[in-house]
Amino acid sequence: MQGSVKKVVLAYSGGLDTSVIIPWLKETYGCEVVAMAADVGQGEELKPLRRKALATGASKIFIEDLRSEFVTDFLWPMLRSGAVYEGRYLLGTSIARPLIAKRLVEVALREGADAIAHGATGKGNDQVRFELTVKALAPQLRVIAPWREWDLKSREDCIAYAEARRIPLTVSRKKPYSEDRNLWHISHEGGILEDPAVECPEGVYTLTADPAKAPAAGQVVRLDFRAGVPVALDGRAMDPLSLVLKLNAIGGRHGVGRVDLTENRLVGMKSRGIYETPGGTLLMEAHRALETLTLDRETARVKEQLAARYADLVYNGQWYTPLRQALDAFVASTQATATGWVRLRLRRGCVSLAGVSSPHSLYSNDLASFATGSYRHSDAEGFINLFGLPMAVERRFRLKRRGA
Repeated sequence: MQGSVKKVVLAYSGGLDTSVIIPWLKETYGCEVVAMAADVGQGEELKPLRRKALATGASKIFIEDLRSEFVTDFLWPMLRSGAVYEGRYLLGTSIARPLIAKRLVEVALREGADAIAHGATGKGNDQVRFELTVKALAPQLRVIAPWREWDLKSREDCIAYAEARRIPLTVSRKKPYSEDRNLWHISHEGGILEDPAVECPEGVYTLTADPAKAPAAGQVVRLDFRAGVPVALDGRAMDPLSLVLKLNAIGGRHGVGRVDLTENRLVGMKSRGIYETPGGTLLMEAHRALETLTLDRETARVKEQLAARYADLVYNGQWYTPLRQALDAFVASTQATATGWVRLRLRRGCVSLAGVSSPHSLYSNDLASFATGSYRHSDAEGFINLFGLPMAVERRFRLKRRGA
């Protein structure tokens, strides 16, 4: 394969896989390797990347700050849609991939590269997410996926490969966990976590405190929304990035947002993931509570159905599709009235509603109250007769056929 590719832009995280991929690409293809690291909220993980990438053979590295774009253009649309995969996963890894891949393509085109590369395995979902984005935005670019080509079969093989080339690693044979962190969450996979029968060790958790040791008094927070977008915390207006960071700290302190899930991967197998989404959990709970006031029953039920489809699109890497854009148009129409405030009570890993209000609320105390109001109880009889008519007709015909 020497000479078949001149320049490759690699989606670089500095983790085990991509640390090995730089020398492997150079050895296998004889090509120049440009590293691109996307800052979507990894924090301290980014500091050593420049030195590390250059030391392992990259000709240059771009570290792109995508945090604000991530929140505004990806997290907020997903939040407004209500998308949750298989009822529990808040799509932290999934939603970051289309943004990272988009910037990867932009850097590749700017640098005159003829290929991009990623460290996703042949068993995972990320390979699909990266490559569908490339197909949608720049199908002329070649994609190199080393895990589908090389002879390395396991993380242990990768560790040995790196050690032979004196590549510094943040994993070891004793703790071979794979972690993916961004503003929305952190995921933990691999090692002993691959056995769903084994309880996740407390030491694995990074963003959330042990709920049993969280403050007993708990805390109440208030979130304000405008057209479905969070705009203030406890009465203080905040920019999107600061708001997410602050909620992560609050939710994490109270042990909120832990999920232990055995999910169905796109490629057909089940996998177990440990997810921590403290701030995202608070935002999703608050947004759902607000919509209980502002959406009528039929719209709410259709939106719930479409939210599951939206979650599939995010999970499957189909962000840049006409269907996702069409769903966003529907969601936007439902969010026109999603303005108001929500109070949440946090206590030892649990979140409960402590009040919700909206100027567009469809709730009528006059109608709902047990006290005297404009609702006429006698009207219910006719409603029940008509609503139950199909059941009564079916029963009569059944009895008639039996000769009763």
